[in-house]
Amino acid sequence: MQGIVEFIKTLGAPRIAAMVAVTIALVGFFGFLMLRVTATQYTTLYSDLTLEDSSAVIKELERQGISYEMKNDGAILMVPRDKVARLRMKLAESGLPKGGGIGYEIFDKSDALGATSFVQNINKLRALEGELARTIGALDRVKSARVHLVMPEKPLFARDKIEPSASIVLKVRGGLEVQQVRAIRHLVASAVQGLKAERVSIIDETGRLLADGAAADGGLSAGGDERQLNLERRLRDQVEQLVGSVVGVGRARVQLTADFDFNRITQTSDKFDPEGRVLRSSQSRDESAMTLDNKEGQVTVSNELPNANANASGAQARDQSKKSEETLNYEISRVTKTEVIEGGRVNRLSIAVLVDGTYGKNEKGESVYQPRTKDEIDRIAALVRSSVGFDQRRGDQVEVVNLRFADGQNVPTPELTGWQAMLQFSKEDIMRGVELVVMFLLGALVLLLVVRPLVRRMITPDKPAPALAATGALPPELMAALDAVNPEELALVPNHTSKMIDMAKVQGQVHAQSVQKVGALADQNPQETISIIRQWLHESQENQ
Repeated sequence: MQGIVEFIKTLGAPRIAAMVAVTIALVGFFGFLMLRVTATQYTTLYSDLTLEDSSAVIKELERQGISYEMKNDGAILMVPRDKVARLRMKLAESGLPKGGGIGYEIFDKSDALGATSFVQNINKLRALEGELARTIGALDRVKSARVHLVMPEKPLFARDKIEPSASIVLKVRGGLEVQQVRAIRHLVASAVQGLKAERVSIIDETGRLLADGAAADGGLSAGGDERQLNLERRLRDQVEQLVGSVVGVGRARVQLTADFDFNRITQTSDKFDPEGRVLRSSQSRDESAMTLDNKEGQVTVSNELPNANANASGAQARDQSKKSEETLNYEISRVTKTEVIEGGRVNRLSIAVLVDGTYGKNEKGESVYQPRTKDEIDRIAALVRSSVGFDQRRGDQVEVVNLRFADGQNVPTPELTGWQAMLQFSKEDIMRGVELVVMFLLGALVLLLVVRPLVRRMITPDKPAPALAATGALPPELMAALDAVNPEELALVPNHTSKMIDMAKVQGQVHAQSVQKVGALADQNPQETISIIRQWLHESQENQ
């Protein structure tokens, strides 16, 4: 303990203060590093929240006593990583987040008894708009949606009927495909009574018109290009999958072009078959006539009575005629055919298939390209024709070519599994690792460049002062005192501080000897001493 105390005394107050300040700074710095490394890791709970949803979620988190962080003015909420799944299920149970709109929950707290029919209709319209916006916002690539419905009132005595319409504003990630826009239009049209898909207009957040409702939904002008693209994509994927299973995944390229006819044709034809006669109706008529000759030529009542001619002996037949007619009506079979040919027919298919060859190794172990045989190419072409429904009368063309792919056309790397999959880090894991590495390097730099030099400077003794005796600047009395000092005692001095203490003792002894000599001289010469003192006083008064 005495050695420690002596060491502290030799350091001095400035060095001790510097050591205390450095110690406090180091404790604070490394404490910050430890808190940062061991701090709770936060991850995103919800993003792209509206102010209403963000406020409701924060209120629920505070009620549960869960810490959170806000970013992007409350649009992003972050919570501890180990609590994300439980919080999402808990908030979903409470109906949060609501999606930035008001749905059918508007009727939960409404006063139905005092509400008028107008208010009820407005609330119903708001609820329907909110529910549609939530449903559309749940689709992929759609961040948020806003729906406006126009539901005209039904007049009592009006012939013209005003159809409902809808307008939708979407905030999307990237862009929407044509079929996705059509799906949104059909979704809204099916959810609103009396609304047709062609009456739905859609725009994005940049003001770009995605669907204007100018053409009918089933019209060919609106869906013709989409049908062509869908057919080409489907056939191309089908051919690539089929050929890839033969030559290898990634070793085939397919380009397919379909020539469509979008004209709508209506044909009406009548066909008569003369051999197919059918008796429709028949009519027969028979007539007979006879004239009698009376000799007497008398006209009497008896001659005019019925059966009078038969009883008359003098009557003779003079003229008799017969007539027969038959009318037959026939119908010839007739066929009337009306044929409507819708647009979107495939006039011709053109398919180009490029396949890579095979690769082997030569005697040196180098990879050598080998082209495929003509038999293999013909078989691949036959498979392609069968898969796309090849029709030679239609003018379809299929071309299969074997060429070597350029360097870099490698087979895609299969998905890693097992222990290799464990090495796949997410973006958050990588950022966390980078943060830890930076903190470690910063701590190492502080230790090496700041702490180590300061500690070394504080505990390292100062360099010894140059020997004054060697220069001859010491007075003779000091030199004699140094000579009187035992060299063995000087050798036992442990460090520079002890030497300086010994030097101070020597100087004190020399000063004491000088004082003793002056006192002896003053005792021996009192008069001279008094005169000298008087002279010093006189000089000091003159100097003042």
